[in-house]
Amino acid sequence: MPVSLLGAAEIRRLAADLDVTPTKKLGQNFVVDANTVRKIVQAARVSASDRVVEIGPGLGSLTLAILEAGASVVAVEIDHRLAARLPETTAAHGVAEDRLTVIDADALQVRELPGEPEVLVANLPYNVSVPVLLHFLETFPFLRRGVVMVQAEVGERLAAPPGSKVYGAPSVKAAWYGPWRLAGTVSRQVFWPVPNVDSVLVGFERDAVPRGDEELRRRTFAIVDAAFQQRRKMLRQALAGVLGGSAAAASEALERAGVDPTSRGEQLSIDDFVRIAAL
Repeated sequence: MPVSLLGAAEIRRLAADLDVTPTKKLGQNFVVDANTVRKIVQAARVSASDRVVEIGPGLGSLTLAILEAGASVVAVEIDHRLAARLPETTAAHGVAEDRLTVIDADALQVRELPGEPEVLVANLPYNVSVPVLLHFLETFPFLRRGVVMVQAEVGERLAAPPGSKVYGAPSVKAAWYGPWRLAGTVSRQVFWPVPNVDSVLVGFERDAVPRGDEELRRRTFAIVDAAFQQRRKMLRQALAGVLGGSAAAASEALERAGVDPTSRGEQLSIDDFVRIAAL
């Protein structure tokens, strides 16, 4: 039996059955267009051999598209009603029971993923997308690649290069794990309810060799935070508190790392920040 996808009418019927009204608090905007969920799965290069983790499956439209490609899915859902209903929905659409595992939990609290999925695919709630992504990348080193749908502003920031107007702390922290890219745009009209912001697909590939251990990552992120909390200041001033307690000490440390003390955070790459942290 081939896997079939959800249509807009069935999504609304499911929501009514569960007494689910999409809420801003949980960032719920359900995708009601089959072509869009297939587009996301294609952008993530999901194949039959893949083990996929999906964050926030909602009523299951993207989940079914992933399963249609032949992959197995671990779905993390914070809404108890949606988590309980998802296995029933997928079974009714031709999915074998052993291909879906549902974790009823807040994604930010998840510490284990059964089967060690290597691919992340998600329509992420706009209000927690960056914290959730960074938590999963930090916690699950077996995640090798992924594509997520996020608010356009967030996606552009994640994929921004140094020197860009939208380059900031999320850009640098995401780059710790590997390169990011914009992978497509998504019309507002494919959502229910229709959001008042644009969405994009953003993809990542984890570097084959980690940049450093957990201690170096923490030091690097602390320096990144300090640099962008006072982004208008030169680094010798912005980083004085974390590099010796004075602008002079910070200047010396920056020079030893090969970084111009008069530069600003948005000019530095992840490699620059790592060199500073390594000292």
